[in-house]
Amino acid sequence: MKRLVPDAADARFIRRVLILLTVGAVVVALVRAADLLILTFGAVLGAVVIRAIADRYTQLGVPRRWSVVSAMLTVLAAIAFLVWLFAVQFGPQVEALVRSIPQLVTRMKVWAQESPVAAKLYDAAEAAFAGSRVARDASGFALGSFELFLNALLLLVGALFMAADPGVYLRGLLLLVPKGDTRDAVADALADVGTTLRLWLRTQLILMTSMGLLVGLGLWIAGVPSPAALGLLAGLSEFIPYVGPTAAMLPALGLAATGGPGALIGCLLVFAGVRIVQTNFLTPFVQSRVIAIPPAVTLFAIIGIGFVFGLFGLFFSAALLVVIFTLVRSLYLREVLGEEIEPRPYDSTSRSEPDA
Repeated sequence: MKRLVPDAADARFIRRVLILLTVGAVVVALVRAADLLILTFGAVLGAVVIRAIADRYTQLGVPRRWSVVSAMLTVLAAIAFLVWLFAVQFGPQVEALVRSIPQLVTRMKVWAQESPVAAKLYDAAEAAFAGSRVARDASGFALGSFELFLNALLLLVGALFMAADPGVYLRGLLLLVPKGDTRDAVADALADVGTTLRLWLRTQLILMTSMGLLVGLGLWIAGVPSPAALGLLAGLSEFIPYVGPTAAMLPALGLAATGGPGALIGCLLVFAGVRIVQTNFLTPFVQSRVIAIPPAVTLFAIIGIGFVFGLFGLFFSAALLVVIFTLVRSLYLREVLGEEIEPRPYDSTSRSEPDA
């Protein structure tokens, strides 16, 4: 008599329990590895940039293998150039910029104390930020710059490895999906994601460049100190829509306040004017053809991603939102609901190609 051998019903129950425990363990592991996941996504994004640059070299007649190497060297040179700008060329301006931040916070607090409503808003915002993961990450980075450097180095190395042969990682990901129509649908969706990300990155480069030039020129005309460093900071901050430009405006206001009321008013007018031009002319023209995400969805999604993944998640939040939006569009709307949504045309970097 085998009374301890489970029957068919018990076996189904045990399998379900084991599946539930496995799913729970995977979810817990993903939550605890959130930092690693966002760094991996950053490396994927960096690989997309490198392959897009390599594609341009290929169009110029460079062999595929050497075009990837040239793209890697181009990215490394661009990073070195930015470090040189901040550390050497704009060193005094960046130092003045950093010193102005505590003064700006103090002035905002003094201004808020003059009004009961403003004081309550300031205290609520301060308490919300102090309890957020972004604040904890920013404090940790301020205390340990080595961790920030190590994460950036891991991201860069991961991007270089992925860009060298992205087909290996793509094929490995597709092997996790059952063969047949399901795998074909996922492959098409990933191709959509790759094409959309490349187009989105091109539009972001246009918006970042225009933002930096317009803000730097406007602040120089307004007589605000360190206009070049502030313009560069404003351009880089455009990578995080809404949240980034707002954060970049605060140190500019702090430096402008040291130049008197005229410089402060000029700074406000510059940022307001540039934002009007970006929102009503440049952004709709260059971005609506790539992906149209409602502004409210973008804002709250970016804040939510920042709370979940921290400071690095906030930096890559816009790109992550583009990926999620594209996957919903390609997998759910097109493949599940049957909406008439055409896949984006493939280009040479949408799929793996053998190096020549």
